Amino acid sequence: MRKELREAYNAEMTEAKRLYRARDYESCLSHLERAHILGQRNYIPHVVNHYWMLKAGWRKGDWREVRGQIVRIVGSAGSLVGAVPLGNTGRANVSPIKPMPIPDDLARYFR
Repeated sequence: MRKELREAYNAEMTEAKRLYRARDYESCLSHLERAHILGQRNYIPHVVNHYWMLKAGWRKGDWREVRGQIVRIVGSAGSLVGAVPLGNTGRANVSPIKPMPIPDDLARYFR
């Protein structure tokens, strides 16, 4: 992962973890979605991100999210072969194979 991309990913994950500790799980998940967009092409960050989405879903009592994240943790292996849909937020409420628009402030990391 390029340094600039890694720093952006780490910043989103750090904020997500802070919000998780504050029990603000919905805001936590929003930052995890952004981190997912940034890290999904790299296997370890991809799996770590889905693990945190699983944890936040569990704390929210959102069993659809929990089930979806278990499937996505296994499916994260797609990042090993470049089979990830760019821009996908990684949540259980979207298809794991659906490409999605990248937010404008994150798009610069993909140029």
